[in-house]
Amino acid sequence: MTKPVIIHFLNEDPIRAEMEELPSPSDSTITFMAPRKLDGKPIPYITAGAVSFIFPWHRISFLEVMTSEEERREVVDFFRE
Repeated sequence: MTKPVIIHFLNEDPIRAEMEELPSPSDSTITFMAPRKLDGKPIPYITAGAVSFIFPWHRISFLEVMTSEEERREVVDFFRE
């Protein structure tokens, strides 16, 4: 199961992507798939047909790990009346 993430690059706009597993603290790169802009449009500098991408950590500011559709269904939302 892939995890949806938002990747924040240094001095660039963030992108959405999917990761098979989250990087460990000892990793020097991250690997992700299906990158796209936050609005879902394709990224112009990505070659069509490319499947997987590896970026070095020094180009990345931080990662946001989002909940998947399956995880959202399992979460019980609390509300006040």
